[in-house]
Amino acid sequence: MIRSMTAFGSAKAETEFGALTIEIRSVNSRFLDLNFRLPEELRLLEMPLREMVTRHITRGKVEVRANFSRKAGPHTAAFDTDVLASTAELLAAARRVIPDVQAPRLSELVASNSSEIDPETWVEMANDAGGRALADLQAAREREGQRLADVMQECARAMNEIVADVESALPQILEDHQQKVGQRLRDALPLASPEGFALISGEELSARIAQEASMFSLRIDVAEELSRLRSHIAELEHILAGRPASSSKNQKTGGAAGKRLDFLFQEMNREANTLGSKAGAISMTRAAIDLKLLIEQMREQAQNIE
Repeated sequence: MIRSMTAFGSAKAETEFGALTIEIRSVNSRFLDLNFRLPEELRLLEMPLREMVTRHITRGKVEVRANFSRKAGPHTAAFDTDVLASTAELLAAARRVIPDVQAPRLSELVASNSSEIDPETWVEMANDAGGRALADLQAAREREGQRLADVMQECARAMNEIVADVESALPQILEDHQQKVGQRLRDALPLASPEGFALISGEELSARIAQEASMFSLRIDVAEELSRLRSHIAELEHILAGRPASSSKNQKTGGAAGKRLDFLFQEMNREANTLGSKAGAISMTRAAIDLKLLIEQMREQAQNIE
């Protein structure tokens, strides 16, 4: 499955104490770059969330945010007077040493007075919300990946048409060149010698034209380049169809489609450059330019594929 590296997913898990919200967003990157933005009380969730993300994502800059909102209820409505008295004593002792120490805010007193949530409950909530947020992210990555794949498949079809046009034009290019060589020889002989045609037989002239045409055909022989381009286009369609490489053993190995595409476009560009350098007609030069433009369009799209 082709996946984009740009997406967003979120989910919420609720308990009697409150709601845990997890957001996961990702953008393109050459490697997997994980960042966590968690409040201090949720730091214990970083490891389980990290393990969850790395099992399913291989590339991209991924940011994971978590936030917990407590429910107002009986467990937060009343203060423990002993805790308040102890806090006041600690504050007074601190101010004897540092007079400008500020008193704790009401929200901090509420948080310290609230019942502590068991770490296993935190992890269960993180697994629930994180799993659903990750599924939401993956679904968005797949939808965007399919749109990118559709654009590249359209470019691949256009490349196939250009290759077919070049193949069909080659015989005519050779014939046109043979006629040009013959005409040049016929024009050059009278200038070199008034008795030019008397000094060279028709067979010799034909042999010379054939030799020149043969040398030209060798110089512009692009059959190998066109064959390799067709092979690369077939491999491109294979990757975009979501079929993993034969050596793939798991999802992570088969998920490196972006890296495979980047290498493939380098090879396509090499063949297009060679085609341009061997161009025997302006039509072949234009074909090489059009191929390079299509390859660059696909390369830009592939920059965002996992």
